[in-house]
Amino acid sequence: MTLFNSGPRLLADIGGTNARFALQTSPQQFEAVTVYSTADFTNARAAIQTYLSSAAVQVACPDQVRHMGIAIANPVDGDTVNMTNHHWSFSINQLRNELNLETLLVVNDFAALAMALPHLLPSQRVQIGGGVALPNRTVGLIGPGTGLGVSGIVPIGDRWAALASEGGHTTFAPNNSTELGILQLLWRERGDDHISAERILSGSGLETIYRALSNQSLSAADITRHAIDASCDTCAKTVSCFCDVLGAVAGNVALTLGATGGMYIGGGIVPRLGRLFDQSSFRKRFEAKGRLSPYMARIPTYLITEEHPAFTGVAAMLADQMTTSR
Repeated sequence: MTLFNSGPRLLADIGGTNARFALQTSPQQFEAVTVYSTADFTNARAAIQTYLSSAAVQVACPDQVRHMGIAIANPVDGDTVNMTNHHWSFSINQLRNELNLETLLVVNDFAALAMALPHLLPSQRVQIGGGVALPNRTVGLIGPGTGLGVSGIVPIGDRWAALASEGGHTTFAPNNSTELGILQLLWRERGDDHISAERILSGSGLETIYRALSNQSLSAADITRHAIDASCDTCAKTVSCFCDVLGAVAGNVALTLGATGGMYIGGGIVPRLGRLFDQSSFRKRFEAKGRLSPYMARIPTYLITEEHPAFTGVAAMLADQMTTSR
């Protein structure tokens, strides 16, 4: 194991619901992994400082952390970060100074997750359906959680370049009367012509689908739980519809990117569905692209099963940043 000369590097994967932290002590070695609820902190700095002062970090890294990489569920363009699905807002330069860091890299969370894809082991993913990935081709990524992340990686010589995309906010297009009913419900509720795919493919999206099917309200956690234990037919239909829409949207991303290197599914929702996702029409809807269906059938789809894959991606991006800044 090769330890870093400059000491452990601080990594964060910040979403709308959870903020995950780890210390990278050497390549592919992550320690003191901790998950906080973002609702428990007024800002990002408070969460970071709480992690740095924890007993596990003090043991693993008694000295000052000098380098940090943050993957955050938000566009990163310029110095100011304002989270889309949470109230945290900060200046990158100010945060770097407040934490006394030499390096602070802030990137889109799904760009970081995309950079982790080439490093995933076979045990950290499971293939859904058929298809064979072509080597050195574009790879796509989609992941529903608090919001909907979309990204991909493109080969450039012997390296990969991540796409910092906000594809989750593209306009939702229904494929049948059930999905049209969901769209009409959102039109009535929001009074907005633009309904994004994220409004359906997210935790709140599960709740929207359930309302459209039942005229009642239920939390995403309860919908998922009742669907898994087969105690509620409407919850099962909700999850089934969710998987259908995910298949269609994932297929759109794969078509747009030409993702013949494979299409990956991340995020916090789908891994919890287990057999419900395996038995769903996700793959059927993924391939259902008319004249391009044979093309889609050749693209494999993978579910990421690794618990914290974004750490690997943001660590790689931080290493590149530190190398180029020398």
